[in-house]
Amino acid sequence: MKNLLLIALFASSFIAAQMPNISEVWQNNSKPYVGTIGNTTKEELKFKVNISELNKKNDQEYFLAGNSVVDKTSTKFEGKLTITKYKDGKKRSSVYGDYQFAEEPMGKHSGIFKGKFVYTFIWNKNTQRIDQQYIAFIGDWKSYDGTLTYKTIWKN
Repeated sequence: MKNLLLIALFASSFIAAQMPNISEVWQNNSKPYVGTIGNTTKEELKFKVNISELNKKNDQEYFLAGNSVVDKTSTKFEGKLTITKYKDGKKRSSVYGDYQFAEEPMGKHSGIFKGKFVYTFIWNKNTQRIDQQYIAFIGDWKSYDGTLTYKTIWKN
């Protein structure tokens, strides 16, 4: 009987520790993220997430797909982001992690976005909803042939 109670206690603590499914957050209310790509001369980058799904085997990982747009050239991408840290604050909470998104190989100007992200939000205890949120992706884009590397940043 003691073993059964210990197993039940262990299972309930594991379930309580799981991260909630926040896949809708990454879709940014169907709006594109806006930012820049480039080292010295920066071009506008728009990043639109159309699909966001929680990895059923790892609740810290999300699969994303959508389009990146630079200089009127739209390219499909897919990849994942992984949550590495969660910081719960009294007023503001933050989620930190890594991302890697691969564009369709369409020539010299397609490659891989890779870097870090931060998602900061304020949770309203009265309404049980998020009042304010801020998401930023900071990293690099590297062409598949390895000849081009640019700094990137995009935000909601």
